[in-house]
Amino acid sequence: MKEKTQKPHTFDDRVLGAIEALAPAEQRIARFFTDQKQAVLLNSAAQIAQLAGTSDATVVRTARALGFESLSTLRAALLAELTGTPSPKARMERTLAETGNQASNALRHVLGMHQQALDVLQHEEFAASFERCIDILANAARRHVFGIGPSGAVADYASLQFNRIGLPTNALTASGVTLADRLLWIGAGDVVLLMAYAPLYREVEVLLEHAGRRGVPVILISDDLGLLVADKVAEILPVPRGNAGHLAMHAGTLVLIEALIVALAAKGQDAALDSLDQLSQLRGAIDKAWSKRGTRKRK
Repeated sequence: MKEKTQKPHTFDDRVLGAIEALAPAEQRIARFFTDQKQAVLLNSAAQIAQLAGTSDATVVRTARALGFESLSTLRAALLAELTGTPSPKARMERTLAETGNQASNALRHVLGMHQQALDVLQHEEFAASFERCIDILANAARRHVFGIGPSGAVADYASLQFNRIGLPTNALTASGVTLADRLLWIGAGDVVLLMAYAPLYREVEVLLEHAGRRGVPVILISDDLGLLVADKVAEILPVPRGNAGHLAMHAGTLVLIEALIVALAAKGQDAALDSLDQLSQLRGAIDKAWSKRGTRKRK
């Protein structure tokens, strides 16, 4: 009789199968690798060490003790497993398994997820990348914000707000062949703000290729796609969207978008205020009741 082919081990199986042979400090990091997958993908060895209460040397040593050549190789294996994206039903089932039926538990769970996202936004490295992104966005001739699915609503919101402060912006929210018409909008001197997540969809691949041919920088907002496209983007803003394999949560991304709006308005304050003043005047021209809210006094 033929022997049954064993199913490939999952990342967790691989780690847990080797954990007993590790030193106590390495066991703690190994458990961190399985329990905090998003943190492993989003942070450097030094940041992981800080989160886990150990040294970066221990983090790297643990990755090698588990059979990976490096921490980067471990991340690649983890990402490959995570890109086998579970269905929306499976995501919700996993989330509900953690929260149970109590509304108060759901509230605490969601607040906890969003707090983790906000903690990432406060890292010094994130702030430095954010500053560079503001310069790129502010100096571009035109901005293009890409997002499909739930991210499409965020892309529409970002585009509307950028236009309100005097920064010409298009929302790239179409999918399939319809996106091709929108990609024609992208030209030299522009910038693309890309919200995309694993797996790597064909629309994202084509967008990156098209932007690359035109020398247009791309800023990526993602918690799991950075390792796959790092060589094709100018900056990565790694905002978590909850636990891996669970319901995706977008509040952290929305907070980032609103921070971009305020920072860009501050960088071009006069133009932003003039544009908002013009918005008020146009509203007043359409509906006289709006004029009672006042417009900016011009010198």
